[in-house]
Amino acid sequence: MLIRFGHEFTVTCTQPTPMLCLTAAHVERSGDLLAPEKLTNSRDDVPVHSYYDIFGNVVRRFVAPVGEYTFGSDATLRDNGMIDEVPPPEAGDTPIAALPDEVLIYLVGSRYCETDLLSPVAWELFGRTAPGWERVQAISEFVHSRIAFNYQDADATRTAFGAFEECKGVCRDFTHLGIALCRAMNIPARYVNGYLGDIGVPVAPYPMDFSAWMEVFVAGKWYTLDPRHHARRIGRIVTARGRDAADVPLIQSFGPHVLSKFEVWTDEVWEG
Repeated sequence: MLIRFGHEFTVTCTQPTPMLCLTAAHVERSGDLLAPEKLTNSRDDVPVHSYYDIFGNVVRRFVAPVGEYTFGSDATLRDNGMIDEVPPPEAGDTPIAALPDEVLIYLVGSRYCETDLLSPVAWELFGRTAPGWERVQAISEFVHSRIAFNYQDADATRTAFGAFEECKGVCRDFTHLGIALCRAMNIPARYVNGYLGDIGVPVAPYPMDFSAWMEVFVAGKWYTLDPRHHARRIGRIVTARGRDAADVPLIQSFGPHVLSKFEVWTDEVWEG
């Protein structure tokens, strides 16, 4: 199957403002692109430079000019059309001593995932579940039922513990709480931003947006976990991975700006 995906943002700045943007398809999908992503830029005199951050994400950097500035991208890739892969139900934890060095960072607390505050809760709720995939599924189901999804409840400063207490939020809040609970149970978990269209599911009654989900390291491999939907989906396109949302902002602005347009598309398209 083919998926067309992209975005267009418009910002207004009162002074030249350096920005970082993490919205490019992850390099692991480069071979699936029918052609390189087409970048759009309303100002020819604004150069855009790309580099890889410490997590292997593509970061685009530029200096937004004074006034209104629009930037974005558009691309189509080939997807296998398969739902999220899962391990065998009996898949167990990987012992901490056997974890790869680069995975250990996803076991500890981070800016939005306070494992210290949520550890007692995690062990009380999931201490009697079977280690491994069964425990991960129990955490996902709990988070899915604990938080009420509402775009009006978005709060960029809400943490995992805040989401647990307030019982409301958006996809990043589901993800942060899921990550914190997994880490508290010694299961490595990392944050993922990406495109997730309404493919194979009823169309959502609100505008398309970027989505956040998580990946857990079970039985020696990373697997997708989505507490927001608590369901396996088709057509995820990863843009960035990190410890939590602080590592992978869609836009990182080093100065004031007003976001006046935010449009995202992720649609299945027919070949030919």
